Amino acid sequence: MRQSLVFGLLLSFVAALATHMQIAPALQNANGMRLIVAPEDTDPTLRIVLPGHPDTDKTIEVIFPEHVTVRQAGRAEAKHLYLFQPGQREDRPNWRQVGQSLQYEQDFTPGLHMLARAILEDDGVRFRYEFANKSDVTYEMIYAPTDPRLTGIFHDVRLQRTYVHHKDGFDLLASETPARLSMPLDQWLPARYLASYIWPIPAKSVDKRSDGITYYNKSRAVDQPLVATISSDGNWIVATFSRTTGNVWSNPELTCQHADPQIPLAAGASAVMEEKVLVLQGSLEDVLKKVHAQRQSLE
Repeated sequence: MRQSLVFGLLLSFVAALATHMQIAPALQNANGMRLIVAPEDTDPTLRIVLPGHPDTDKTIEVIFPEHVTVRQAGRAEAKHLYLFQPGQREDRPNWRQVGQSLQYEQDFTPGLHMLARAILEDDGVRFRYEFANKSDVTYEMIYAPTDPRLTGIFHDVRLQRTYVHHKDGFDLLASETPARLSMPLDQWLPARYLASYIWPIPAKSVDKRSDGITYYNKSRAVDQPLVATISSDGNWIVATFSRTTGNVWSNPELTCQHADPQIPLAAGASAVMEEKVLVLQGSLEDVLKKVHAQRQSLE
C-alpha cells in the first residue's frame, strides 16, 4: 500500500514537472536528423542532432533568438526588448509542435507580438519570426538574430574551416589574418570576424574597441549571405544563410554563424523574417547549390 502511494506520488510529480517544463516532442526528418528543445535553459534554445547521435548531444545548439532589438522611427538608439539568459526560470515558453515545426509565442511591450517557428526540413532547419505590431509605434528596425553555436566536430576557434563566398569562390572568413593560426589564444581573443554583404565595408580592417573585443573586417564583400563550417572529420557541413543581410560574421570562440536579416515594421502592420541552417554531408559547392535554390524562398 505504501509503495503504491509513493509510486503514485512520483508519477504525479513527474507529470507535473513535465507540464511545468512544457517540453515539446522531438522532431525527426527522413534522414534521421532530430530537432529538440534543449531542457537546460528556460529561454528558447534548440538542438539540431545529427543522425545516430543522442538527444543530449550539444554539437549544434541554436539560441532562438539571441535577442529582440528594435529602433523606433525618429530615434537614434536601439532598445533590447528581450535578451537570452542561460539557466532555469519559471517563465518557460509554451512550446507547441505543429507538423514538422516547433514554435512558441511571446509578447513585448508596447503591443509587439512574435511567433517564432523552427521548421525541420530534409536538409536542415528554417527559422521564422512573425511579428505583429498592435501599437501605434513605427519601427525602423526589428532585429532578432538566430544564434547557432557549434561545438564538438564543428568547433573552429581559429576559423580554419569556416568559409564565406565571394564572386570568385569560397574563401576562409579569416583568410586576411593568417597570424591567428600561431598566436596564443589569449592574445587574439575575444574577436569577431565580419564580411559585408549589402553594408559598406568598414574603413578599419582591424577595430579594437573599448569592450575589449577586436573586430576584423574583411576587405572584400561577400556575394552570398552565407557562412559555412566544415566538420573536423570533413564529413559534415553546417551553413547559415538568409535572403539578405547587412553582413555575415562569427565569434570564433563560439563558432557561431550569423547572416541575420533586419526588417522595418509600421504601426498596425505585420512582417516576417527567416533564415536557414543547412546541415548536410557533401561539399561547399553542394551548399552553394542549395543556397541558390532556396534563398529566394526565404522571407
